[in-house]
Amino acid sequence: MKKAEAIEHWNDTPKDQNVLKYFTPLESNAKGSTYGACGIRICGNSKFIDAVMSRLKDVVDAENAVTRLNLSRAEVKPTEINGETKSWQNAATGNEVVYIQIRMRGDEGSMTAGFDSRLRESTERYEAAIS
Repeated sequence: MKKAEAIEHWNDTPKDQNVLKYFTPLESNAKGSTYGACGIRICGNSKFIDAVMSRLKDVVDAENAVTRLNLSRAEVKPTEINGETKSWQNAATGNEVVYIQIRMRGDEGSMTAGFDSRLRESTERYEAAIS
């Protein structure tokens, strides 16, 4: 899709859709690359990341008795690749990256999570969002 088409499509997309309805969870035992699977990556300063995440609060309900959030948030730092240090030339000092994916809980995890009363409400909201 060309940029102009992508922008037009974006503009035509209904506002405030529930992300969970379309966010396909990974299997609990999925291995290997998750490139092309449903996921979210947000990079930037902490205020920018917080602003974007504030628009994704429905995703928090994926932490429930059936599914779990794979969530990591870390400062962007130089990386060593094949003995050489690679700096990220456009990353400002202190910038961060957040990765979000959803995984199904395995049988054991689901049973254990089912006893956690804090997850009952999020499980109900999640089930309502995906139906």
